[in-house]
Amino acid sequence: MTDADLTYDVVVVGSGAAGFAAAITARLRGLTALIVEKTDRYGGSTALSGGAIWVPGNFHLDEAGLGDTYEKARAYLDATVGDRVPGDRKDAYLRHGPRMVREFHDRTDVRFMYTPGYSDYFPEALGGMAQGRSTEPCVVDFKKLGPLAKDMRRAGLPTYGLTITSYDFRFLNMVARTWKGRRTSVKVGMRAVGAALRGRKLLSLGEALIARMRLSLERLGGDLWLSAPVTELVVEDGKVTGVRVLRDGTERTVHARGGVVLASGGFSHDQALRDKYLPAPTSTAWTHASEGQVGDALRLGEDVGAATDLLDKVWGAPSLCPPDEKPFFLVADRGIPGMVIVNEAGERYANEAAPYHEFVDRMYAADRPDATTVPSWLILDATSKARYIFAGLFPGQAFPKRWRENGFLKQADTVEELAKLIGAPQLADTVRKFNGFAEKGHDEDFGRGDSVYDRYYGDPTLKNPNLAPLDKGPFYALPVHPGDIGTKGGLVTDGDARVLREDGTPVAGLYASGNCSAAVMGETYPGPGATIGPAMAFSWAAVNDIAGASAPDGP
Repeated sequence: MTDADLTYDVVVVGSGAAGFAAAITARLRGLTALIVEKTDRYGGSTALSGGAIWVPGNFHLDEAGLGDTYEKARAYLDATVGDRVPGDRKDAYLRHGPRMVREFHDRTDVRFMYTPGYSDYFPEALGGMAQGRSTEPCVVDFKKLGPLAKDMRRAGLPTYGLTITSYDFRFLNMVARTWKGRRTSVKVGMRAVGAALRGRKLLSLGEALIARMRLSLERLGGDLWLSAPVTELVVEDGKVTGVRVLRDGTERTVHARGGVVLASGGFSHDQALRDKYLPAPTSTAWTHASEGQVGDALRLGEDVGAATDLLDKVWGAPSLCPPDEKPFFLVADRGIPGMVIVNEAGERYANEAAPYHEFVDRMYAADRPDATTVPSWLILDATSKARYIFAGLFPGQAFPKRWRENGFLKQADTVEELAKLIGAPQLADTVRKFNGFAEKGHDEDFGRGDSVYDRYYGDPTLKNPNLAPLDKGPFYALPVHPGDIGTKGGLVTDGDARVLREDGTPVAGLYASGNCSAAVMGETYPGPGATIGPAMAFSWAAVNDIAGASAPDGP
């Protein structure tokens, strides 16, 4: 096959949710489509994620009777994102998102279900919803992929062979505390038994979304190349008309009649770019993004004159980073009672249960020369260790022996002894003060437990679901770093995902979505799935623009 034969209507760079959404939409429009993926696995960071999408006004929310409206959603984006992002981009997202969800549900194997009660991250803000707008992927049988399964990126989460949805986890976390938690554990166990008896291998979360998208693309007839990095964009008469791809040791030109969609993620794994743009200190060791995300799309776009924005921001993820191990994302773990996070001196500086992105911002904002917050210390007592799931360990399950041996975990019989171990002179006073707040049921310093979001992962049997005294040894200390699930800055785009120059004019033939584009969510993170939702919606919009056809009507 010659380079002249390598021609598609749409060429997509990257195989996460953004990339698959673009290729799937192309096939739905009758366009030929090729995804080129740099690594030897498809799925990108989406496969490693919770897989949820935050799309206001979609039909799942309507069916749940939530009464979400465009006006309410726009008010919420204005209250959270503010004017950091142009209004027309926010409007475009609110238009595209629900229509994308409807069409994918009706015409592909992509399925979502509403997650009841998983609130917006700022539910008390104007337009915020305490019941939440998040939907997560429906469980799917991995075996449906057949031979395609071997090349999917796997998350490797510590689920001990169980298939757990995000909705399950909320209650499973309380397995030692509530009857709902115990019933959920039985449900999850029966799901595993049923799958084994039927010869099924069930996936949830981001793995389920990628499996469903890969299955959809296969059935629709789109192509996917692995181990095929893009080396440059092909530009003819000022228009991007294709890409140069290194495949099987040979560089080839792949022509794109309609356009190229960049969807290859950010630069989380490039230390030089992190040092250049992100707050210090920063490290590739703290990222949860998939391998290979070293800013390829950023460089490709800049080479053709694209504007950039938000390069100093990440999708924050406070994390435990044990030596020579993958980081562990502290989501629910920061909502449990009987735990505090302190700076080097042993002082609290934020609401520990705050949304993860916001907590990372506060880590950097509170950092000071005499008491660093990078890293911070998470302090946990024996009662909470025995009651709740923590760091992927079930209630009462011992911490890994290697954490003690390599010094990652510190342990002492008293708070005073622990303070000496970690060199935090104010820790004992901080714990005494916090215990007083816990007894009263109100955190007078940072309002932990005041927000509906805080309480989602808390213990409903307590006066304040997020507060309990740290009063039973042994006491534990683990370092917390400002990790990320991806960088959120990149190429500036418009409401149709067209890449723009500094003067606001589009680079003809070039589109971008996902974490290689400057996030429509600006500097904040409004709700669970506010990364993947826009990634899919703007890829859908990009291909609609390429197709030159009106998108299908929404519900």
